[in-house]
Amino acid sequence: MTLFEYAARERAGRSIRGQVAAASAEEVLSLLRARDLAVVRVRPVRAGARAILSKLIHARSGLGRVKRVELSMFTRQLSTMLAAGLPILEALDVLSEQSESAAMRGVCAHVAVEVRNGGDLSAALESCGRTFSTLYVSMVRAGEASGQMDEILERLACHLEDGDKLRSELRSALTYPVVSLGLVVSITAFLLIGVVPGFRDVFQSLDSELPAITTAVLGLSDALREEWLTCVGVAMAPLLLLWFLRRTERGGEFFDRASLRLPVIGEVLSQVALARFSRTFATLVRAGVPILAALEIVADTAGNRAIARSVRACSDSVQAGNSLSEPLGESRLFPPMVVRMVGIGERTGALESLLEKIGEFYEGRVRATVGSLTSLIEPVLIAVMGVLVGGVVLAVFLPILDIVGELGASG
Repeated sequence: MTLFEYAARERAGRSIRGQVAAASAEEVLSLLRARDLAVVRVRPVRAGARAILSKLIHARSGLGRVKRVELSMFTRQLSTMLAAGLPILEALDVLSEQSESAAMRGVCAHVAVEVRNGGDLSAALESCGRTFSTLYVSMVRAGEASGQMDEILERLACHLEDGDKLRSELRSALTYPVVSLGLVVSITAFLLIGVVPGFRDVFQSLDSELPAITTAVLGLSDALREEWLTCVGVAMAPLLLLWFLRRTERGGEFFDRASLRLPVIGEVLSQVALARFSRTFATLVRAGVPILAALEIVADTAGNRAIARSVRACSDSVQAGNSLSEPLGESRLFPPMVVRMVGIGERTGALESLLEKIGEFYEGRVRATVGSLTSLIEPVLIAVMGVLVGGVVLAVFLPILDIVGELGASG
């Protein structure tokens, strides 16, 4: 692969410059035209220090980021066209022409060029870097080997769509609590920074001892106004420490394992992890991917390092000729129901069917649990807002009410 630099123009006339890794200048022209750009110049980049940059650009394909929804749609449409008897090159050309996303058009054009040059579809997808996951490429490779590419792509499309649907439902359910919490914090900060300082002179003129809550609120207000940078640093330091620790192998596994044991939230995270494990494993096994390769892919896509370690232990057990279910039970991260159903699937040869049922069960549990939590979070947030805002208001007006009471008593 050679690194090329190019200059082009959009339809609106805006100039674009960039670099892309390709086998030839003609491939670069195809990629740019697929993005509906008028090419002005294409030339190879000089060798040397930019060779490293070439590898980095090749790793990301130079094509931009493809959204999950676009990838699901691409898979579904490609499956439909192949099932209808359309040649794969023609199908890729159609997808490249009709895609609304410039990034997706570029990916389709790149894959079409690789296939047209004699490469396999799986190798062409793999050359697109992070756009297509190991799971995706492995299933396509299994489809090539079995000659059932359209069926494999349909299963893959269903898998991607189910994942997108669950992810969308979780995001929608969490939007309200996150926005509400942000409003609570914003209102409290506004009162402490913008409202409370205006009462300081009034309190000083009263010439009386202030209640403890008023003194505390005034101190917090002064700290936020005068030492806001220190306050932000104190609040961010633990978060940054946790972030750095989580990036280490041991720290990441510790936090992932601990997150599964958190009250309420841990239950949801565990259900999501089990649903992903079951769905992914079932999809790969049904597609004909060898069991050891499937376990490795499941471990890489688990999203939880503690779960990934347990899955790799299963791989070692299977490689040694032992059962798949035993390491799952020993990890204590998988419920007895999952362990027993996997064991039954091993003995009866219906592993993928039982895994799909497990995935459906836990996806339903996730939706039910998140729905219940959402209904419970609303009154909790209202109570928190009442305590915070009410506490600030009480701290402001309590000294004034005390003085009014004293004046009424003396009158």
